[in-house]
Amino acid sequence: MSANVRVRFAPAPTGLLHIGNARTALFNYLFARKEKGTFILRIEDTDAERSTDASIEAILQDLRWLGIIWEEGPDAGGQSGPYRQSQRLSHYHGDAEKLLGEGKVYKCFCSPERLETLRKEQLSRGMMPKYDGRCRNLSEGEISKMESEGLRPVLRFRVDKGTVVFEDLIHGKMNFDSNGIGDFIIVRSDGMAAYNFACVIDDHSMQISHVIRGEDHLSNTPRQILLYRALGWQPPVFAHHPLILGPDRSPLSKRHGATAVSQYREEGFLPESLLNYLILLGWTPSSGEEILPLEKIVETFSLSGLSRNAPTHSRKKLEWLNSHYIRKADKGRLTRLLLPYFEKAGIPVNQQDQTYLIQICGLLKDNLFLLSQVEEYLSIFFDEKFSFEEEVKAILILPENRNLLQTILNAIEGWSEIEDDNTSSLLRQLEEKTGRKGKSLYGLLRAGMTGKMKGPELVKTLPLLGKERMMKRLKMALEIA
Repeated sequence: MSANVRVRFAPAPTGLLHIGNARTALFNYLFARKEKGTFILRIEDTDAERSTDASIEAILQDLRWLGIIWEEGPDAGGQSGPYRQSQRLSHYHGDAEKLLGEGKVYKCFCSPERLETLRKEQLSRGMMPKYDGRCRNLSEGEISKMESEGLRPVLRFRVDKGTVVFEDLIHGKMNFDSNGIGDFIIVRSDGMAAYNFACVIDDHSMQISHVIRGEDHLSNTPRQILLYRALGWQPPVFAHHPLILGPDRSPLSKRHGATAVSQYREEGFLPESLLNYLILLGWTPSSGEEILPLEKIVETFSLSGLSRNAPTHSRKKLEWLNSHYIRKADKGRLTRLLLPYFEKAGIPVNQQDQTYLIQICGLLKDNLFLLSQVEEYLSIFFDEKFSFEEEVKAILILPENRNLLQTILNAIEGWSEIEDDNTSSLLRQLEEKTGRKGKSLYGLLRAGMTGKMKGPELVKTLPLLGKERMMKRLKMALEIA
């Protein structure tokens, strides 16, 4: 394929970046990397009422966090800027006037109320809603009269009979009857270009070679191809991928849980795990591997490998991938990622021994599916957070367990300080003193030492607690009434 591949991700900045849109951005990014092309970020902010600068900044931040980097965009510049549609209005007016002068577009004065009534009537008759062409053949006099009365028209594209056929890289040959499209708006009454028109002008101006986007845009594609034909331009190659579905097979939405990239970041997902997960939704590498670094994905990715079937979101699968990447993270990076959750839990990390913090993070990584879960275990290592879970209390007050706790305490009093290299031998001594092994000993020991039924590996936890703290907690356990 030619090195002149140019693709774009064009979000509307009306909210947070949805993981479905992040997946679209990822497909475009991977295709550009694989083909040694250019990945462009364009902000489609023509909806002035809903678009915000805060949303733009959040989208840019989320994409950077994921590692999806663009060569051209609103903050990177480039040969085809500006990269915000609100700054490109002059690009649209000239082409709109050209189409109007050629009779391919006409002025429509129908009110929103009439159009809504028309839509309801068509639906009630089982028809596909479309414009009925009322203003299609207005005379110059009629147009002048309505404009003199202060009515502001929209510009509608004149759709003639015929078919629109194109080859989709994922779905194959697509065929649309233009009779079902109807004359559509290209410029609104306030002079703002409508989505389909602005999209065509910008894609052509930016020399976009491939448009890779979700299936929800399939109905837009024949309209856009008609505009390309009317303007005498060659349309790009299209590829429409299936959308992510929730577990109930409906489109993924907030009712299924977190849907925004920023929400996953705040919960404690790593960017590489979310990227790895998103690429597996609808694409399977030929090797069958599931753990794939970005470099490997770039090497093996192809649009032809994308499934036509809609993938189902699996929180469990995403958490499994995240746990893998947490375990593989080096201690320095893992500590940097986890310390904000320490601070959120009220642990003054600047006042703590940094080696101790690193040791805690290294120990807990095997227990975490999410970085935020670290807060569940901090009470084990910081006395100001320590407490016994209610389930633990119910076990500790049993007479036979109280006797065993006292035996354990007496044994520990005779220990030297517990260290990494002597923990196993000291625990064997404890087995001999108590005559217990396995869960009957270590389950109670964990409960008395950590206040929890489950947690990090006990043999690695005890050296971090130290002999003095272990004895203190056992005494606290024995005082539970």
